[in-house]
Amino acid sequence: MKDILKDSDLLKPPKVGEIIEGKIIGTGRSAVYVDLGIFGTGIIYGREFYQAKDELKNLKIGDNLFAKITDMEDEKGFLELSLSQASNELTWQELIQKKEKEETITIKILGVNKGGLLSNILGIPAFLPVSQLKNSHYPRVEKGDSGKILKELQKFIGQEMKVRIFDVSENEKKLILSEKAKETEKFKEILKNYKVGEVVKGEITGITDFGAFMKFTKEKDSAEPVEGLIHISELDWQLIETPTKIVKIGEKIKAKIIDISKNKVSLSLKALKKDPWQDIEKKHKKGDIIQGKVSKFNPFGAFIQITPEIQGLCHISEFGTKIKMEESLEINKKYNFQILEIRPDQHRMTLKLTT
Repeated sequence: MKDILKDSDLLKPPKVGEIIEGKIIGTGRSAVYVDLGIFGTGIIYGREFYQAKDELKNLKIGDNLFAKITDMEDEKGFLELSLSQASNELTWQELIQKKEKEETITIKILGVNKGGLLSNILGIPAFLPVSQLKNSHYPRVEKGDSGKILKELQKFIGQEMKVRIFDVSENEKKLILSEKAKETEKFKEILKNYKVGEVVKGEITGITDFGAFMKFTKEKDSAEPVEGLIHISELDWQLIETPTKIVKIGEKIKAKIIDISKNKVSLSLKALKKDPWQDIEKKHKKGDIIQGKVSKFNPFGAFIQITPEIQGLCHISEFGTKIKMEESLEINKKYNFQILEIRPDQHRMTLKLTT
């Protein structure tokens, strides 16, 4: 605690709200008297005494302590002090120092909620969000079912984790932890072994509604495995509703690294497959009338499936309103469309409904 106050001007007259160090010189029935040196004598009594009685029972005459000044001289000339307020404030200051030093802290998981794990540091309640769990602890739950996520998180109760302080604020009574922050530097070093465009071999370790996680290493490499995400849009050229139609947990596959940024690796399966848009202009051109099946509506228009791998867009402006669009088209039904624009380099085809 002294380190926290080491820059204080010890000769400066104290004020209400400041923390001061003193020595216990006497005790009463419900009071403790503290020698504050040139600033006189302080007293911890009444409600402040009872709030701090558990701490005070471990102290004796001659011991030093830190207390917060709650009022200047009372009718007897004592400075009124609070041990509990000082302890709480110094604890928050210590937590701030731990964050600034990027100190690794071992915590025990005491509980969970739908957003993450619950613990405490130095008696202060702490929260470890799901988003700050390292990859191997992240709950891989399809469709983000909150009940299943909670069930997965409950497995960590009673376990110890090494974390760093992600955010701390005494005013907001906020102490947020991160498990993955402590691995950042180590992970950065591992990622130096990989580059965008490289093909890696690995195993599917988790599947969610937004994609699949794949763990991989370089062949004949003893380095720690890296886990990357294959977004649902990168699993195949065709539009798919669920990743389980393409990959299964435990399946060994190859994927291409398409991005390494913010300590995350993005992978692609479709990048290893032939681009169906590559030769499309040999089959279709602007002005052609083609047949397509309505596969999906969105705020911008209707997606039209031309082949299993190629989708075109019939823009909402062709109908005026969403209601008129849904009156004109029916999901899974085929219609004739005219190609207004075709951009193979952007994987884009704009269509117009024909009569």
